[in-house]
Amino acid sequence: MTTAIDFVATPDEAGHRLDSALASRLGRSRSFCAQLIRGGLVRVNGEPVKPSHALKRGERVQGDEPPAQRSSAEPESLPIDILFDDADLCVVDKPAGMATHPARGTPRGTLVNALLAAVGPLPAINGVMRPGIVHRLDKDTSGLLVVAKSERAMRALANAMAARRIRREYDAVAWGVPEARGTIDAPIGRDPANPTRFAVRDDGRPAVTRYRVAERFFFDAASLLALELETGRTHQIRVHLLAIDHPIIGDATYGGGRPRLGMKRQALHASRLRFAHPITGQSLEFSSAWPRDFEELVARLRAGRVE
Repeated sequence: MTTAIDFVATPDEAGHRLDSALASRLGRSRSFCAQLIRGGLVRVNGEPVKPSHALKRGERVQGDEPPAQRSSAEPESLPIDILFDDADLCVVDKPAGMATHPARGTPRGTLVNALLAAVGPLPAINGVMRPGIVHRLDKDTSGLLVVAKSERAMRALANAMAARRIRREYDAVAWGVPEARGTIDAPIGRDPANPTRFAVRDDGRPAVTRYRVAERFFFDAASLLALELETGRTHQIRVHLLAIDHPIIGDATYGGGRPRLGMKRQALHASRLRFAHPITGQSLEFSSAWPRDFEELVARLRAGRVE
């Protein structure tokens, strides 16, 4: 069953792109809303327009949001660490090696499969009925994720993520030592030489990563970095650190061919998560201890072992 879209552009929405305003209204991504507009499912004052249409105050936006497609993911009883759980959301500590959601090549064994078994069916995201994943971690990145369990929480969390009100902090072990602190502001897009990779590109999507050096190892051979995302592009931290010539240790894709020091995955961990509960407004803060492989790598570097 479709859901009707019907609203009048407010003064605050005047001048904004239609796809952006619609994304805020629906709690969906801008790309999803752009697809609806291009498909003729959304009209302004009864006329088809482009996603880039600049809204004017008082314009009436009408259309239909198609019903969510059912996900092919099935519940699986898999061990996952749920740190917080209520009627609207849960916070999960994802292990390395577990994909966030099913994709080609990983149809099972994902966090989505585990969540379906642990907490049951959850709201649709961008027209697909999969548990309310509003942000994701790479398969081999460990750490914290917030997951929506209700439609109202999903919409509010999606808006909070877009407005950068959810603070996501990471720890990484990288080669060399960058400046004591800095901001990497470099757009990211698909690598034209390899479509499975991403790269800094002038025509990419805006991406901003802030970092500080938390610890230096063994004559500056490597460093422990604390990082915070302002945006959430695919592989963002990994691509940005490679771009400044300090790739993450163990990263087979973006490691620049350097030794992996025994790491079977990138030394990247989502260690801290802070946000306001989307329904109660309660300030929530979570932390996740380093996994064993990350902790052992830091111990080896502190001991001066870089073989």
